Amino acid sequence: MEAITHLLNQQFVTAPLKPRPLDCHKGMLGSVGIIGGAATMTGAALLAGRAALKCGAGRVYITLLIDDAPNLDLQQPELMLRSPTQLFELKQLSTLVIGPGLGQTGAALHCLQQALVSHTPLVLDADALNLIAAHSALAESLQHRTAASILTPHPAEAARLLGCNTDVVQQDRVSAALALAQRFRSIVVLKGAGSICALPELNWFINPTGNPGLSSAGMGDVLSGMIAALIAQQLSPQQATLLAVYLHGAAADKLVQQGIGPIGLTASEVIDESRQVLNGWIYGAGVGQN
Repeated sequence: MEAITHLLNQQFVTAPLKPRPLDCHKGMLGSVGIIGGAATMTGAALLAGRAALKCGAGRVYITLLIDDAPNLDLQQPELMLRSPTQLFELKQLSTLVIGPGLGQTGAALHCLQQALVSHTPLVLDADALNLIAAHSALAESLQHRTAASILTPHPAEAARLLGCNTDVVQQDRVSAALALAQRFRSIVVLKGAGSICALPELNWFINPTGNPGLSSAGMGDVLSGMIAALIAQQLSPQQATLLAVYLHGAAADKLVQQGIGPIGLTASEVIDESRQVLNGWIYGAGVGQN
């Protein structure tokens, strides 16, 4: 069967959104777990957590893979910090992000092994993808997962997973994304200008939002947290991925329209603007807007 192709648009990606009921509580909005933030890269996991929180997850738990990890994020005290053991013991996780600032230590490898055999939807980014590319047993675990998996590689990470060089990926980004989706039975976001979202059934989508301001540290971590937050709020993994990718770029576009960036645009600014845009889409003009 020929692949179905789509250019993402606001009407399509926002179709699953609806206002919250008046009796809403945090238990209805899901729980996100995030594992990463190794030494020198702690901010990556915190950015993913802040993005998940501000895109509506009811609870966000973070595991930082550093010695003497703090018990509190002073900038965002709503985030709950846990050890790896404590995180994997949580029964109510709606989805788990692993990879932002993860590193490739033994502790990182062990956490990834546990995540891959879990029955929780996974968002895999950064060093989680690099570890999978380097260890065939991890790749096999990913291929045999029954819960949803979302991979968010940049071109170099995609090339490692496919065993080719980055030029091959960039020459045919759609084919590369589809190959990853089929190989790992996963939803794939191949990041870059015109990010490609590919599904294992050969459907693929091109995202038209975003600008060069997204070419800075932490933007991918933010996207991972956004995807997880939307899954936690009961969107399907496909709906959550497509909406998050479109929203991520739309927030950056709106900031540039306001004169913020593209040069010097930061991941933290995109987090806050994503919340504004998302509320505007759900509740209408004038709500959640600057």
